[in-house]
Amino acid sequence: MIVTAKGNPIWLVLLIASAAMVAATQVCDAQQRKPLRWTATPVGSLGYKLAATLSGVAEQALGGQYAATVAPYTSPQVAMKAAMAGEGDIAFTADVAMTELRDRVGGFQGYRPETSELVHTWYAYSMQSMIAVAARNADQFRCWRDFSGKPVFFTPAGFMNWLNVQRAFRALGYAFNHVPVSLRSNAEALDAGTIAGSVLYTAEGRELAPYWKETELRIDVRVVNPCPDEVATLKAAGLVVSDVDSKAAFAGNVGPRMLKGVSMLFGYNARLDLPEDVVYRLISAFYRRSDELANKQAVLAALKNDFISLQVRGIAANPAMPVHPGLAKFLKEHNAWDDKWVVGVYKG
Repeated sequence: MIVTAKGNPIWLVLLIASAAMVAATQVCDAQQRKPLRWTATPVGSLGYKLAATLSGVAEQALGGQYAATVAPYTSPQVAMKAAMAGEGDIAFTADVAMTELRDRVGGFQGYRPETSELVHTWYAYSMQSMIAVAARNADQFRCWRDFSGKPVFFTPAGFMNWLNVQRAFRALGYAFNHVPVSLRSNAEALDAGTIAGSVLYTAEGRELAPYWKETELRIDVRVVNPCPDEVATLKAAGLVVSDVDSKAAFAGNVGPRMLKGVSMLFGYNARLDLPEDVVYRLISAFYRRSDELANKQAVLAALKNDFISLQVRGIAANPAMPVHPGLAKFLKEHNAWDDKWVVGVYKG
């Protein structure tokens, strides 16, 4: 056996040296890979979980040229601002927040991004907002007009369902009286009458928020649908009202078998300065692997059959907002581009 001057076997010295070289190469590769930063909602939230799944697919789609990371923020609105402040490249968004960004209203009033703005890039699933009451009070609420001015927990202030029902009430001309409640106290507040109603939501008509699963187990609730004239008013205002099968979303009886939810689209929109080729490759990969994504995350089931339709609907919700050139290229290839839309141009 050959030994070195320090008494170590030569094979051990060579093994250590080889490992050191591999480690150095890996560090060098990591340093050479470009960052692809996703800003999302808190750890454990649906927005964060989906971003973690998508970011892994993104790294593969981009041939290992990018290192993807996901950073949590308190809400989609905060995540959007963080991306436009230079802390991220792709942000978790909803169509209602993109509307506020476009119009510079609500949380974006007077807002000036430090980098380029977010534009239409990719939409992943829909969410439906509804209102529920304690079952023993259900006879007091026949339509959404019965909630006008009443104390309602519209989900945490600034969250997308809070914004979604707020715009619905605005379209209906109803008074929006938000009463904040901790998520853990949702059932108690409804049962005690502290709030007249509480907004709930489903993802793709299936997935119920964890705190609402707990609420349904603790008290008997009923969902109050908007009345037909209210549905007509909401649709006339450009909002989408979707049917939700209560049996698919709830464990027990919540009143109507077919529920009516005000729908919105969630997705991950990129800054305009993210290269066209990067976005095009990402979207193409998500399209090719839509079945796989749907199997990994049930909420992405719509991607199997409605992938392109989701993108079209996302743009149609805010048609005046620019479309990322990478998405525009993808939609043109699939004959789904509308010439009325605007392709974003990054001017540096």
